[in-house]
Amino acid sequence: MNVVDYTYLINKPEAINQKQTDALGKVLDDFPFFQSARSLRLKGLYNQNSFKYNYALKVTAAHTTDRTVLFDFITSDTFVAIQKGLYDKKILELLDIDVVDIEVIKPEIKLEPKTNTLEQSILTTIKGASQPEIEQTTKIAVDKLDIGKPLDFSINEKHSFQEWLQLSRIQPIERDKEVLDNSKTYFTNEEKKKKLELIDKFIEASPKISPINKGLALPVYFEPNKHDNSSLMTETLARVYLEQKKYQKAMQAYEILILKYPEKSSFFADRISDIKILQQNNN
Repeated sequence: MNVVDYTYLINKPEAINQKQTDALGKVLDDFPFFQSARSLRLKGLYNQNSFKYNYALKVTAAHTTDRTVLFDFITSDTFVAIQKGLYDKKILELLDIDVVDIEVIKPEIKLEPKTNTLEQSILTTIKGASQPEIEQTTKIAVDKLDIGKPLDFSINEKHSFQEWLQLSRIQPIERDKEVLDNSKTYFTNEEKKKKLELIDKFIEASPKISPINKGLALPVYFEPNKHDNSSLMTETLARVYLEQKKYQKAMQAYEILILKYPEKSSFFADRISDIKILQQNNN
């Protein structure tokens, strides 16, 4: 990729194609802190609906000085222009379909979220299924849940964006035993002696805590419920939990969405069922 091509993409990021996206990937191998190149590659991955996009978003955020600029970029009309154009094209294609015959199809009766008879039956069947059948069932659930597809954040979803940038799992730090032994040896001399002297002085001073005046009314503070994210819950946030494999939080998210958008309760209930199948197969 030459300077002329790169300058053109900077001014028209929506024009980036797969070949240019791959070329930017090679540029980043040599210059990993090239922020604008990472943003352009991110746009290219989004245009291709690539499974690499979600991970690339985290990496790009890690290399970005101001993440608010990145958030504004991925939620801008310029960034989602290709996807919107593709959506409009598909709609026009559907409208152009010639209807030859009409068949009346009765609507399917959807189960309410709390009714889990069918769901339990599916899970029971999975338990007795062979490995290829289980893999096929899992693949169907993954496809229905859109796992791996690019996350679409709207301009009002900063909370969802921040949740996605967090690590899905906290791994314990594995320290070398020899290093630990050396650290113990280091603290057995002068450092330890100083700490023991401070403790002895504290005990000699015998500090006392003054009793509280019972007649004095103390101010009462109420901590807000930090776990109440119902007002911040969106479909994108539910998908974020799914991508992070936080299945329980994802199911809770869709339960909240059922209450927020009862007109889509059947859709969200189906997603909860698919997550349970996925969770069952991954255990």
